[in-house]
Amino acid sequence: MNVIEINNLTKMYGKARGIENVSFNVEQGEIFGFIGPNGAGKSTTIRTLLSLIYPTSGSAKIFGKDCIEFGPEIKKEIGYLPSEVFYYDNMKVKDLLKYSASFYGKDCSKRIKELAEIMQLDLNKKIDDLSLGNKKKVGIVQGLLHEPKLIILDEPTSGLDPLMQQKFFELLEEENRKGATILFSSHILTEVQRLCNRVAIIKDGKIITVEKISTLQENNYKKFKLLTSVTVDKEYFDMNGVSNLVLENNTVSFLFKGNVNPVMKKLADIEIQNIWVEEPDLEEIFMHYYEKEE
Repeated sequence: MNVIEINNLTKMYGKARGIENVSFNVEQGEIFGFIGPNGAGKSTTIRTLLSLIYPTSGSAKIFGKDCIEFGPEIKKEIGYLPSEVFYYDNMKVKDLLKYSASFYGKDCSKRIKELAEIMQLDLNKKIDDLSLGNKKKVGIVQGLLHEPKLIILDEPTSGLDPLMQQKFFELLEEENRKGATILFSSHILTEVQRLCNRVAIIKDGKIITVEKISTLQENNYKKFKLLTSVTVDKEYFDMNGVSNLVLENNTVSFLFKGNVNPVMKKLADIEIQNIWVEEPDLEEIFMHYYEKEE
């Protein structure tokens, strides 16, 4: 079953592009990554999905219900963390969270305490006195306090230190184990690599591909790096499947996709001092997708 269904979602700001014909589904119980550089259209897609802004055309459903028609009803079961959080500066953290909880009509006080403990958030502080990272923690607690069935996170780790990011990821994995579906937008690929089952890659407002993380990483690509005894011409590696080719002095590196036998035969004909063959990280694969598009 799909928890999110997005069909040809388009949002134009006058003549300026927002997003164009964005389509993808997120299945129940999935942690789904939504990746692309800043300004690619991730936040616009999420805000349109949440009917915070209205689409120019296309549609979106959450829990099988149209996002605009059933907006208020759907939102009771969603936890949302925007990329930037703004609050009433004068309130104490605990009062703000209590106020947030009142919208869901259930007692969330125990859960607020648990989450604040995990995220090391002082509930007695005033919002105004918090650092950027601590304001982000307030947003995280606010998004999770009502134990939502769907968690939507837009660039959630900005402002969190590495230790907190680790705790936050563990918290998300725990929520997912309990049955929550998660949509996670980021431009940091290692985050997505760690958490997600599948990803949609967006660039310039359009979806380039929707893939399983395992498919992006396995079989498809190998990362070659060689130290050669003699200088090799660039043309030598001019063959199908080679991309991201870099030659520096006697070091050659490239990504290779496809059957490795032809490339191994080529390598056998040159004097090699050393060779490394690795799985590339998503960053490199990602750049390859972008170049391919261009």
